[in-house]
Amino acid sequence: MKADVLETRRTIRGAVGWLTEYTLSGVWRVLQSYGLRLHASCARLFSPDPDYRRKVRRLHCCLREAARRPRTVVALFLDEFGYQRWPEVAPTWGLAAAVAQRAGNNQQWRTLGALNALTGQVNYLDGYIVGRQQLRQFYAHLDHLYPAATRLYVIQDNWNIHTHPDVLTALARYPRIRPVWLPTYAPWLNPIEKLWRWLRQDVLKMHRWVEDWPRVKQRVHKFLDQFAHGSSDLLRYVGLVGKGKLATVLNTS
Repeated sequence: MKADVLETRRTIRGAVGWLTEYTLSGVWRVLQSYGLRLHASCARLFSPDPDYRRKVRRLHCCLREAARRPRTVVALFLDEFGYQRWPEVAPTWGLAAAVAQRAGNNQQWRTLGALNALTGQVNYLDGYIVGRQQLRQFYAHLDHLYPAATRLYVIQDNWNIHTHPDVLTALARYPRIRPVWLPTYAPWLNPIEKLWRWLRQDVLKMHRWVEDWPRVKQRVHKFLDQFAHGSSDLLRYVGLVGKGKLATVLNTS
């Protein structure tokens, strides 16, 4: 049992007079009987966007339309993700603290991805750089990918590349694609962010291929490719199935 958990119980026992005669395990049973447990804390996040409510309503409308008309309307969450050759540090099991390997020059790779809100299908493009050219290329790929759709809502954040004149000019060539802008600093409204978290956890944290950079990229590709034809497990993981707020929007369409 972790020392900090035991210390917390001692603190509670010392602060509550009628618990002073209880053992630490007795304190735990009392807490359990009242439904009190240790919970992971989280930061209270907020978006400073004055148009937050309007943009959220717009997002919800697009998701409902896609849920009502899945054969002709597609809702895609788009985002960029970067990772490095050196492994990310994370807790691991072992008799001693693990050491993240550092060898050679660190290198970075970037991925541009889109998550289908209804099917869990993931499509991506990656390279050393993800900028205006790659974004234009990716829009063309998405337009080709959904030939039967009359409308593709591409839901994305406010990275300045997304609204660059070159990108918007290129986007005009694909009238079926409609950009949907998320509120500023609101990653909780973009479920593909959770896909990146899953990728970090399963592939990049404390990986042991620092000497083999191509293999690191290959493992990332393998992870993303498992969702190439959709995934209910992924939809559940990112909160688009279940009791999450965005899942509720889709379910009430």
